[in-house]
Amino acid sequence: MDTKLIAKNPTARHNYEILDTYEAGIVLSGTEIKSVRQGKVNLKDSYASLSNGECYVYNLHISPYEHGNIYNKDPLRPKKLLLHKKEIQKLYGLLKQKGYTLVPISMYFKGSFVKIELGIGRGKKLYDKREDLKKKDANKQIAKNLREKNLY
Repeated sequence: MDTKLIAKNPTARHNYEILDTYEAGIVLSGTEIKSVRQGKVNLKDSYASLSNGECYVYNLHISPYEHGNIYNKDPLRPKKLLLHKKEIQKLYGLLKQKGYTLVPISMYFKGSFVKIELGIGRGKKLYDKREDLKKKDANKQIAKNLREKNLY
């Protein structure tokens, strides 16, 4: 199926070491989906949690639709995620362990459906973040040197 990226969480891979990823559907109302199609979504401070055997995403900001009236929903309301029961049970077992968090990584269209990529993450320490930045800079420098060599 064709996938089209709507939004990415820029801090997810920076702040967390992502161990495993899951794909989940999301329950949205009519005006929310219109706003999503316009790309008015912010995943930056969002997180997911399990409660009563269901998965919800919190602080996922979907801006109100301009042409919507009384049907617009609260932009920060908790949104239900659609996962299989076995996946929820597996996530529940993983999240019981100390230090694991469920973080939305990206939101995209898969065909005509909106999907969210969830990641099981463990928080990084400050020195881990610095190491990642050093590696990233070194790889950029190597790529730049290779490009310059290939020009001549």
